[in-house]
Amino acid sequence: MTMTSAPAAERQADPAVPRTQWTVAEAVELFEQPFMDLLFRAQQVHRAHFDANAVQRSTLLSIKTGGCSEDCGYCSQSTRHNTGLDREQLLKVAEVVEHAKAAKAKGASRFCMGAAWRGPKDKDMETVLAMVREVKALGLETCVTLGMLKGDQALQLKEAGLDYYNHNLDTAPEFYGQVITTHTLADRLDTLEQVRGAGINVCSGGIVGMGEGRRSRAGLLVQLANMASPPESVPINNLVPVPGTPLENVDKIDPFEFVRTIAAARIMMPTSFVRLSAGREQMSDELQALCFMAGANSIFYGDRLLTTDNPDTDRDEALFARLGLRPA
Repeated sequence: MTMTSAPAAERQADPAVPRTQWTVAEAVELFEQPFMDLLFRAQQVHRAHFDANAVQRSTLLSIKTGGCSEDCGYCSQSTRHNTGLDREQLLKVAEVVEHAKAAKAKGASRFCMGAAWRGPKDKDMETVLAMVREVKALGLETCVTLGMLKGDQALQLKEAGLDYYNHNLDTAPEFYGQVITTHTLADRLDTLEQVRGAGINVCSGGIVGMGEGRRSRAGLLVQLANMASPPESVPINNLVPVPGTPLENVDKIDPFEFVRTIAAARIMMPTSFVRLSAGREQMSDELQALCFMAGANSIFYGDRLLTTDNPDTDRDEALFARLGLRPA
């Protein structure tokens, strides 16, 4: 009997040994595997690097809402979109600290602070740095997402005790211009280089369900996995269409395709935390369970993600109890 070799992405490598480079064609092959085979492989890789029943919990707070000058097609906070969102000023440090204390009391281990800016102005940095220092002093991991950094801002954040900086690539290079035109993918990569150079952990992922095809989803993961050091944290967002944005009427992604994206991310970035991010409020418990089976091991925890809803903590606790999951 003649044996034919399996496609490159299907060849079973040691799940404990991470790959270093992927091609888009190989990533597409992962997506195209039979669903059960893909989940089985992702679970093998996951168990080689993580406790399969532990999920890390992060809480996200908008510290400055609305008024952003950029035109990201999914975003409710852009001044270019008529979403009815009120513009708010940067929160006071004390208010942020109270939110962080509440998040820790409910079981979050990381506190993320997001500001709707193209990038932080120098006059705002001192306040943000104080927030990082105060939240860090509570014993929480700290994360901020402030847009594009310049000068020595990354070094200032590192000195203040920042653990993670979030700056998503959003989508594949060939689809990027259909979503954002006011800055480039190269701008985002430059910020991530500054973050990495300052010694801060990188949190970077993307959004699926924006009208992109499977090849673009694969291309996004290739960009992330092929970094010199893949992001320590990879948030995968399922688009929440916001009325008034250019993407408000986009067709929803097939749920199984979303799970395939999680599984491919786990296989391609085996040592990274893969986070279920925006869109969980619209997911059934069964779909979330499939995502955990596919290798997701981090969530945003709390009833709000910047400007969109998130499952409340009671629902999450009930689901974790049913699945036998515990905090990482």
